[in-house]
Amino acid sequence: MSNSITGLTRRKLLLGTAALGAAATAGVLVFGQSSKAAGHIQSSNPLKIPPLDAGRMQGNTRIYDLDIQHGQTEFFGGMKAPTMGINGSYLGPVLRMRQDEDIRINVTNSLDETATLHWHGFNLPAIADGGPHQIINPGSTWSPEFKVLEKASTMWYHSHLMGKTAEHVWAGIAGMIIVDDEPSSALDLPNNYGVDDLPIALQDRRFLRDGTMPYAPTMHDNMMGKIGDTPMANGTIGAWFDTTTSLVRLRLLNASNGSIYSIGFSDGRFFKKIATDGGLLAAPVDVQLISMGPGERAEIVVDLSDGKNVTLTHFVRISQSEVSPEFAFLELRPAANSTTSKPVPATLATLPPLNPEAATNTRRFDLDMRGMMGMGMGGGGFMINGEQMDMKVINHTIKKDTVEIWEIRNLSRMSHPFHVHNTQFRILDRDGRPPEPHEDGLKDTVLVLPGRSARILISFNHYTDEKVPYMYHCHILEHEDAGMMGQFTVV
Repeated sequence: MSNSITGLTRRKLLLGTAALGAAATAGVLVFGQSSKAAGHIQSSNPLKIPPLDAGRMQGNTRIYDLDIQHGQTEFFGGMKAPTMGINGSYLGPVLRMRQDEDIRINVTNSLDETATLHWHGFNLPAIADGGPHQIINPGSTWSPEFKVLEKASTMWYHSHLMGKTAEHVWAGIAGMIIVDDEPSSALDLPNNYGVDDLPIALQDRRFLRDGTMPYAPTMHDNMMGKIGDTPMANGTIGAWFDTTTSLVRLRLLNASNGSIYSIGFSDGRFFKKIATDGGLLAAPVDVQLISMGPGERAEIVVDLSDGKNVTLTHFVRISQSEVSPEFAFLELRPAANSTTSKPVPATLATLPPLNPEAATNTRRFDLDMRGMMGMGMGGGGFMINGEQMDMKVINHTIKKDTVEIWEIRNLSRMSHPFHVHNTQFRILDRDGRPPEPHEDGLKDTVLVLPGRSARILISFNHYTDEKVPYMYHCHILEHEDAGMMGQFTVV
């Protein structure tokens, strides 16, 4: 873009993510070592580590206080951009909580407009979900309460305001959550926050020459999802981090609006994927590359015992077996006297075998896009099962404690990450084939490739509400805002 600070190519990002799709690796890939895009921004800024907020205890309830606010953030030296954040100018603290705890989160809206805050990945009452029905007016405080039912995992929270989710997340209304439990605490995994256990929110933004990043989507942005040309890790451009241990755990979150990332390391080294959206895998899986759609999380452990600097990078495929770096997110710089970490355990968690015979119902969700015309609510551009989101329409009613198969079919020519509220599901198959080991864990978002399908095994076992719905939607935020979303109640 002629008026942007950086020049990474939007077209390559779009084509590259489509080419790599949802695969982790296919054999051993060859990693290209030269790319003007990957090296465009030097690693010149220390990685910002979000404040860790463990809340405060009041009786048996853990309480968090969050303030959604306007801010000014300096992404480039000497230039400040208008932003939004939570307890700060951009993004929010990492909330730390524990399974089986009762929590209350006091969310104050200090903006001059309405807002929401959604707890992405949690099983919780519909009135506490923070979706488009739980509006927080300016100057008001909303205080949802729920029990943490999740296993050890990396979750997140973000704006979910009807028609403005993309704008608000672009501005910075998002943060990460770490859930702990007893079994995971007993494992020898890196767990020293900010030392060998790092939260990494991956985003990209488009900046003007004055250092601002206004949300001004074009028709193409609305169609494809808004994609930036400048990569950021935790809001840091050109990030680096000095490591002091031989193993480092990265809790990766794709917090972008529309970008699908294929994440690996600049030298092509293998790393261990240990967790999906909703928790630990049964065993670590060695991979060179993982694909992440907006909303997805992955926990990985990288071995830095060779002492070499290495960069967390988004890649594009240039042939069947070769990839090239495109976005450089974070350079890891091992110290000369790093402490030797304990090896990653061979067994991480117990996951029940998939049992599709337990399903009593099958539902189909067809994701479709119909041209550049008619964009926006009511215009017919983005649909699920031929319908656009209508706040007054409940699309599905689901019985509590029943197992269902949901078949998600992508009828369009671009990938869609399909997210379901109030559940952690399992991928049953993709186009009839079982999921790869690196995806065989708890999920709340599944990336479905163009012309492909995925079946998930899903249930809702904890809460009912005949009136207040949950959402399912594409997590490309511009698509969600334009109508690729539906509602369901659990009764």
